[in-house]
Amino acid sequence: MLASAGISGTIGRAFLLVGFIGAIFGAFAAVAGARRNDQQIIRLIPRFATLIFAAAVGAFAAMEYAMITRDFSLAYVQKVGSWSTPALYNFAAVWSALEGSILMWVLILAGYTMAVAIWVRKRMQDVIATWALGVMFIVCAFFFLVSYFPADPFALGPPGVLDGPGPNPLLQNHILVMFHPPILYLGYVGVTVPFAFAIAALITGRVGEGWLVATRRWSLFAWGFLTFGIALGSWWSYEVLGWSGVWAWDPVENASLLPWITGTAYIHSVLVQERRGMLRVWNISLLVATFSLTILGTFLTRSGVLNSVHAFSESGIGAWFLAMFAVVLVVSVGLIGWRGDKLRSPGVIDSPLSREAAFLANNVLFAIFAFVVLLGTVFPLIIEALQDRQIAVGAPFFNKLSMPIGLALLTLMAIAPVLPWRKASTETLRDRLFWPAWCGVAALVASLLLGSYGVAPLLTFTLGGVASGAALRQVVLATRRQGLRGLVGRANGGMIVHLGVILIAVSLGASNSFSKSQELSLVANVEAQFSGHTFELRDVVEVRDDRSISVKALVLVDGKKIYAPAITKYTRIGMNVGTPSVRTSLTTDIYLTLEPPVRQDSNEARIKVFIKPMIMWLWIGTALMAIGTVLAAFPGRRRKPTEPTSAPVEVAKS
Repeated sequence: MLASAGISGTIGRAFLLVGFIGAIFGAFAAVAGARRNDQQIIRLIPRFATLIFAAAVGAFAAMEYAMITRDFSLAYVQKVGSWSTPALYNFAAVWSALEGSILMWVLILAGYTMAVAIWVRKRMQDVIATWALGVMFIVCAFFFLVSYFPADPFALGPPGVLDGPGPNPLLQNHILVMFHPPILYLGYVGVTVPFAFAIAALITGRVGEGWLVATRRWSLFAWGFLTFGIALGSWWSYEVLGWSGVWAWDPVENASLLPWITGTAYIHSVLVQERRGMLRVWNISLLVATFSLTILGTFLTRSGVLNSVHAFSESGIGAWFLAMFAVVLVVSVGLIGWRGDKLRSPGVIDSPLSREAAFLANNVLFAIFAFVVLLGTVFPLIIEALQDRQIAVGAPFFNKLSMPIGLALLTLMAIAPVLPWRKASTETLRDRLFWPAWCGVAALVASLLLGSYGVAPLLTFTLGGVASGAALRQVVLATRRQGLRGLVGRANGGMIVHLGVILIAVSLGASNSFSKSQELSLVANVEAQFSGHTFELRDVVEVRDDRSISVKALVLVDGKKIYAPAITKYTRIGMNVGTPSVRTSLTTDIYLTLEPPVRQDSNEARIKVFIKPMIMWLWIGTALMAIGTVLAAFPGRRRKPTEPTSAPVEVAKS
């Protein structure tokens, strides 16, 4: 290892430099080819895309090799590497800190660029595809440059270091660290594809519906990855942090939520443009906002301006991303203003009781939601910059303002699926809302019989019942006509997604409103009771390995099974981390944490018990959303694919 010290760094930086040069040449080729319609230059574009992907893979592999071989000549390995870290978490350590996370961003972005270049290879004569690849090359060049300079993972560290502390302990005690960040990044970075096509449409003036159709699946899968990544982050928070919650309105959590909000609005709004040619400015603005918020979120999480359990340490990367954010906004707004005449919609909303009106209301609500989250996230930074004092905006602010927005969105989910395009008659609404309304009544009655109380929870359960009835009505009609194949397609896949969202809303409403907690002082072999459950301490044991000392309390729950909440001290870092133990069922989770101080030779322990109703349904709802996203990505049985196979990507003229 000593003989090869620094070689990984040299190779890795060489790959980053090759990737940056390839991205610059690719951008020049795309711009020159599009402006001159020079097919000879345009045919080079996929080669540059392949080059930068190969360079990104090489750089990432060099970093993994350095981590696996513990090449402590590199500062990054000194920071997150350790001989005692298990192989699984040592592999994931590459993206556990600032420099490695940017390197993973580079890899995924280069992968998307190559995939798009391959996808449009037969359409390269179309100018909008060429311009879109030019935009993606420019974004790639920026990230390669950032990884080469301010976030260099291959920089040499001080000589003589033979071991390191390993990753943050919170990132080496749960398997989800292998999946949550990469999947979240697949969504974060995937937004670049529809954004690039939107900018290309503005540059060429071809702002009709063709580019929307061409990028529909890219948008949908990016949104799906982002959704699933956020859900995995919530699961990680629940299983690791020991506070029994899934969403704390942490600033870094909000940074991932913001592009999801605007992306969700776009996924809905684009239907109106495809069907009626309306909301063109909305759709392009939503894509610009979504991409811009990924850049802003990266600035917030990686510049060190925020204090968060998720945030990375302070670095010089903030100015780079703030500048990129400003450039994206200025260029995008300038292009939208330049193409203002062509963005005017040929259609108008005929009635407030129509599907397009519901989608417009949906856009407005999501825009308000995004503004509330953004305001609460950046307001402390603004106050600190202007008044040199620190304030905190916590969960009460977000809960108070987001609850009415969430209820309004549930109302739209209940009504919009039954609304026809253009105009709805009273008779049509009465017939289509009959069964959904009865589902809402049934949900209300069931909630009252189960002991629910409070205006907000009962409204959530009732509206959830109506919305699920509306979604199930459409799914039943589709499967009655076509069998199970009727579930495939954007409309019915979307209804499956809606059902998942409703389950999540009901789960959060129940768990947030009706959770119970109590701290119990348990004595060995003496039974204690709380909320109809029994808890008995059987033993306190200590487990040691090369990296940690873990003290576990063995607690028998309801006389059936032993659960083991623990406190683990990571010896190289000197940090204590609590690990909860959870009994999960369809109706209720029993969530146990071990409270300090605790000793192995003691016959007593303090245990905090949380009774959390319906948490399992949050994960079931997430799975339904993932299934619905896949179903929505493919055309239904009676729907012919709208994407051209040999014609140019953009065929609609404004």
